[in-house]
Amino acid sequence: MEASEAIEDQELEAIKKDEKVQRALSENATTIQKESAIKVKKEAPLLGITAIVLFISGALYFLLEWKRLPISQIYIPLAQKIVLAVMFISLVLLVTRLLKKILNRKIENKTTVFNFNRIADLFAALLIFAIILSLLFANWYAAMVSFGIVSLILGFALQNPITSFFGWLYILIRKPYEVGDRIRIGNVYGDVINVSYIDTTLWEFKGDYLSADHPSGRIIRFTNSKVFSEYVYNYSWPLFPFIWNELSLFISYESDFKFTADTIKRIVETEIGEAMVRRVKRFKKILEDTPVDELDVNEYPSVILKAHNNTWIEVIVRYLVEPKNSGRVKNKLFEAVMDELKKHPEKVMFPKTNMR
Repeated sequence: MEASEAIEDQELEAIKKDEKVQRALSENATTIQKESAIKVKKEAPLLGITAIVLFISGALYFLLEWKRLPISQIYIPLAQKIVLAVMFISLVLLVTRLLKKILNRKIENKTTVFNFNRIADLFAALLIFAIILSLLFANWYAAMVSFGIVSLILGFALQNPITSFFGWLYILIRKPYEVGDRIRIGNVYGDVINVSYIDTTLWEFKGDYLSADHPSGRIIRFTNSKVFSEYVYNYSWPLFPFIWNELSLFISYESDFKFTADTIKRIVETEIGEAMVRRVKRFKKILEDTPVDELDVNEYPSVILKAHNNTWIEVIVRYLVEPKNSGRVKNKLFEAVMDELKKHPEKVMFPKTNMR
């Protein structure tokens, strides 16, 4: 037994060392967030170094201005420009690191901190790029004009990525979905495992080869610009993190309808559990402060009987369930309901195949 476990551990480590597996793990939002938190802690000593560089570059700039350094007059303007750029870059890095440090202490939600860090890094990179660009030109006006022309060209060439970037900002601000939510957008359906600058990654559920609510084993990537053109169905609304699900079966007209309905309702209530009912009741109270019609929320299962066009009676039981447990709960309820109903063949008669 121990030998097999040792072999299993070795194989697991070998899989983790695979380049593709490491790249996929590095794209996982949870991994990135942990690494980001560690990175912020490691950056703390860099604050002092950045402040020192800022101070030294400022002192050098003024020494060059006062011509106190042994440098030829020809090279002083260029040296001043380089020192000024280093000073501004140090200032940008210092402010960015200070903001990260402050927010990591003030905000408890690690996802919010992670997203802010990404935005801060992005804007810091853009500012540093603009500072470096200004070194290539004789004055700021030429730099801004050139930057505008470059931006215009890139805007046409990178229209879709830019739209996806604004889609990412929209996702961060409006939060149509977050990492961990189960969503459907367009014709894809799954759990959000990463939201990057350009695209979103889903762990697919259902898919082409499955009819049940079960992971397909595939991942789906789509550009963030989809949020501007597609409906986003979020199954993980914080105010009511449940969905209604249905289990249906057929019985014959000779069955005892009342006994069948009462039995199914009793079994489903037992299987779902009183704890689930209490949770739904708590969220019902929260919904009283929203535009949602509170009367439409029933924490207990309901049974519906309706005639079917094949001369059978369809029995539908409707119940509330957490989205990520819907498939498992449905299978569990089906087995429990069928086991109980089959114990009473004199009251519950199922259609026979030769009666079609």
